[in-house]
Amino acid sequence: MQFEWKGVFPALLTPFTKDDRLDLSLFEKNLDAQVDAGVQGVIIGGSLGEASTITEQEKEQMVLSALARPGKKIPVILNIAESTTTEAVRQAGLAGKWGADGLMLLPPMRYKSDDRETVNYFKTVARATSLPIMIYNNPVDYKIDAHPALFDELAECENITALKESSRDVTNLTRMKNRFGDRFKILCGVDTLAMEELCLGADGWVAGLVCAFPKETTAIYNLVKEGKIAEATAIYRWFMPLLELDIHPKLVQYIKLAASKTGIGSEYVRAPRLILDGEERARILAVIEKGIESRPVLGKGQ
Repeated sequence: MQFEWKGVFPALLTPFTKDDRLDLSLFEKNLDAQVDAGVQGVIIGGSLGEASTITEQEKEQMVLSALARPGKKIPVILNIAESTTTEAVRQAGLAGKWGADGLMLLPPMRYKSDDRETVNYFKTVARATSLPIMIYNNPVDYKIDAHPALFDELAECENITALKESSRDVTNLTRMKNRFGDRFKILCGVDTLAMEELCLGADGWVAGLVCAFPKETTAIYNLVKEGKIAEATAIYRWFMPLLELDIHPKLVQYIKLAASKTGIGSEYVRAPRLILDGEERARILAVIEKGIESRPVLGKGQ
């Protein structure tokens, strides 16, 4: 499928049953809610999808399920987060075999590669596949900075076409646009900076809280792109306490709890993660319930 890296791309949750099996029916329920809200693509097996704990078979099941969804077809993107270049190349091959439409590619896991090693890693994977690739830059969590200068070399790989920018430095967006124009699409990867970056010209939003609140997320994106900044701001300000759940080490547990309360997810996580309990669960639940109680009424078409 030919597509553009534009719009809202949910980093989908990986739902589990109580006995730690992939809950494919709940995955499909959440996926349907995303598509109905008007997202432009979905990402499977990202950080929010518990990438480090899901199996190859589970990835395949989710990709095939998403591709088989009846009705409107949207791009299905598979995340690659591996420790070795060889395994990343193999995963890219599997994504193509399964029919995925594109890849999100993290730098090497566990080893902090330098710039030369990082560029070589990205290039090697890109040359092994024809699928379009979005590089994921998140030096806060993964300690490797895919800064703008690296893209001078990555530009020679025609299928590296986008950047998920999660450095928390909003000026990177302008640096990339000044340096490369439209060569690379830029998608904000931090929920709490999304509107700011969209107003500065970001092409899209790789979103987290969209997994619980898809309509509100797409409404913000659409309103900003229509120039309706005041309307978008009102929703964004309501959303901010919820969006802050995305920037905590327990974002998976927090967002899964939120999705369970909006009826399109469950709390079950895969160990070593554990379901929230005690004071922490009560505190996060209070944020979620307050957000649900004060949920804005969206206008027609939002």
